[in-house]
Amino acid sequence: MKKNNNTYNLSHWRSLLLQVSILFLIGIITAGLVNFISQKKRSDASILQSLESLASKISEEVRLSIREYPASNWLMRYWHDHPREMDIEYDVDFSRNTRTYQKSCELAEKYPGVPLRYVSEDLLKEMPKEDQKLYAEIVYSWMITRLNTIKRTYKVDYLFVIVTNADCSSQFFLLSAAEKGMVRGTEYEQAYPLGTEVDVSESQQQGMQSARRNRTYLAEAGKYMDYYAVIASLDNRPVLIGMTYNTSDIRLAVQDNMSQSMKFTMMHQVGLSLICLAMMWFFVLRPLKAVQKNIRLYKKTKDSGEVVKNLEKIHPRNEIGQLSEDVSSLAVEIDDYLQEIRTITAEKERIGVELSLASRIQESMLPSEFPAFPNRNEFDVYAVMDPAKEVGGDFYDFFLIDEDHLCVCIADVSGKGIPAALFMMASMIILGNNARMGKTPAQILTDTNEMISANNKENMFVTVWLGILEISTGRLTAANAGHEFPVLRQPGGSFEYYKDKHGFVIGGMRGAKYKEYEILLQPGAKLFVYTDGLPEATDAEEGMFGKERVLEALNCGPEGAPEQVLKNVRGAVEEFVKEAEQFDDLTMLCLEYRGKDNV
Repeated sequence: MKKNNNTYNLSHWRSLLLQVSILFLIGIITAGLVNFISQKKRSDASILQSLESLASKISEEVRLSIREYPASNWLMRYWHDHPREMDIEYDVDFSRNTRTYQKSCELAEKYPGVPLRYVSEDLLKEMPKEDQKLYAEIVYSWMITRLNTIKRTYKVDYLFVIVTNADCSSQFFLLSAAEKGMVRGTEYEQAYPLGTEVDVSESQQQGMQSARRNRTYLAEAGKYMDYYAVIASLDNRPVLIGMTYNTSDIRLAVQDNMSQSMKFTMMHQVGLSLICLAMMWFFVLRPLKAVQKNIRLYKKTKDSGEVVKNLEKIHPRNEIGQLSEDVSSLAVEIDDYLQEIRTITAEKERIGVELSLASRIQESMLPSEFPAFPNRNEFDVYAVMDPAKEVGGDFYDFFLIDEDHLCVCIADVSGKGIPAALFMMASMIILGNNARMGKTPAQILTDTNEMISANNKENMFVTVWLGILEISTGRLTAANAGHEFPVLRQPGGSFEYYKDKHGFVIGGMRGAKYKEYEILLQPGAKLFVYTDGLPEATDAEEGMFGKERVLEALNCGPEGAPEQVLKNVRGAVEEFVKEAEQFDDLTMLCLEYRGKDNV
């Protein structure tokens, strides 16, 4: 049996080593691919950055060569307007036998002491037209020769200066550099002469438009790189320097270097992986086996003492040693945790009992026996409160101040749970005490606010609607401290919102004053008040019940007794929210005034 176990263990660890080896192989391949992709991106970025830097340098050199002449704007405009009239040389060697040299001598004799390179635009405008033409031809020949030199020095495939129209759909060539002996013409592989105008492709249009917006533009077009830079403007038409590079040779050299680097990297990674595998076997896999064995021992025996004793034999000063210590600590902590769970469970049960008691205490504070006034036929009142948690922050109250005055109130405390319940109890007691002293509704709210605000360190508040009904006349005097609008129904009518004047919430600010108003209730009239948990009741899709549905539910059976009215509303809410969890306390109260004739 022991031999079979050893065979199983050996096979198991060979399999684990094979799995780790495969993971290393996958890691090598993945690292190689990532390295290849990253190197390629870096090389592409490096090529692009280098070409952009070089293009910017060449562009600046061309720009400075043109701007060296104070009359450069005048010259470019002249070249643009008179391309067919000019007698120019496209590659001047500056010998005495060139037409350009002879022209410069002729012009120098006419204007002794004036350096030709620094002729101002004002002086040019004073010259005769034949001298203007002569100067434009001389400078053009110098300039195209300079451009040829720049192209050959930097080995640019194409280098030119163009004028484009507003939508960049065509190019007018002012300057087009060429290699030595290159033919000037409009055929393929010929250098464009002055005045050549060509239509451009959509991609070139986009490039020139981008250069107009950003001053420069660089983009890859197959094996070429195109570059444009704005250097001037002729009659609101941009003058651009353009150049094109063939990047094939550069990319081929970079790819060769990348291939050699990748081969060396892969060989290096394979060697390191073999060394890592050997070290992993001796310093990781074998100690892990011992840890695994003791974990299984603890699962079977739940004997943390034996596990701690066995794992003390593993002493590597690395994560494996820390793992063995952690497993030992975990076994001990699990034992402690199980004991703690038992203690917490008992404590939770105790808290549940206390919350249940608090809920019953809160319920006992609210009037809950109906009919509330069985000996009084002039009115009927019914109310319900459903807290969102075990205890809530809503409350309602109604009581007789004297034989002819009934006080009715409903309130909603900020927050939920035990804090709101405690604040609710204090608010209910203070409101009731003030009301029983025979004060008006406005004075009741004012005095209650002063008492609560005086020592409201937690900054809680409560919204209150309070009304006092004169039973003999049906006159209802009420005040509102930031609460929902009451809903009123006069005999023969339907329930409608009574938009009363709102005062500030109770507890929100000391010194707040409240205004009261009167409503004359006709016999058969009903008054419905509620907290915001009713219109804000939500379904599973987080849609709200809303005030319109409140009215619909009330008007389904407006003639019913107050108890039936509340049941209708509650049924409509339950039908709307279905299985959705109740989010807020839901409290409702309905008062029906029947009149003194029902005594």
